[in-house]
Amino acid sequence: MRNNTDNNGERPPERHRGPVVLRRGRQSEDSTTDQRLLDSRGPSDWVHTDPWRVLRIQAEFVEGFGALAEVPRAVTVFGSARTPRDHPEYQLGRQIGAALASAGFAAITGGGPGVMEAVNRGASEAGGLSIGLGIELPFEQGLNPWVDLGVNFRYFFARKTMFVKYAQAFICLPGGFGTLDELFEALTLVQTKKVTKFPVVLFGSSYWGGLYDWIRNTMLAEGKINERDLALLHVTDDIDDAIGVVQEAYKAWEDTH
Repeated sequence: MRNNTDNNGERPPERHRGPVVLRRGRQSEDSTTDQRLLDSRGPSDWVHTDPWRVLRIQAEFVEGFGALAEVPRAVTVFGSARTPRDHPEYQLGRQIGAALASAGFAAITGGGPGVMEAVNRGASEAGGLSIGLGIELPFEQGLNPWVDLGVNFRYFFARKTMFVKYAQAFICLPGGFGTLDELFEALTLVQTKKVTKFPVVLFGSSYWGGLYDWIRNTMLAEGKINERDLALLHVTDDIDDAIGVVQEAYKAWEDTH
């Protein structure tokens, strides 16, 4: 343990920076926090420092919680941003968004183009609540025009918290790395009981079948997961089946709350 006194037994010189104590020559700053706040002159590098990023992160959580706190029951739908509007998967996304709205669920997506736009569009056209949680990316431009309630995020982890916190289920349409990222994070959260009664529907057996078979025939067969873990996934090609899984899980959740 470090001795809190100098060799002569006296407390070393110290400087306070809020809750932080700086000793033994670590007090290099010659201005106060108030002075640095009120004096607008000087370099702007401070906006890129880690303490400032913490405040930005906090603000993103506050804004997200505030915007979504009164959202009714909802389902998060993932899928590729690269799906063109004339693709069958786009039309499928619209149908799923509409089906969610008809079943009384808000539709949450990443707010971008492709399948996300399709789901938002279907939900909005059917009179449901269409939610988009966007992310600052160099290759995607803003929220799609079918988002009724939108929140933009700088940080993936803040955005991902909102996807899970305000949804009762995930539906994954064909997608890329982002969809896989959300899929396996959701499975991990359910497996470790961070969230409960949270089904994950893989829509499109021709797309997801190979992944499901690998999980069953390799991960399960080698004991890396168990049968209960495998049961967290539901593969289907039927919209009514997907909505039924969501409704059943929501009813089970209601019964325990």
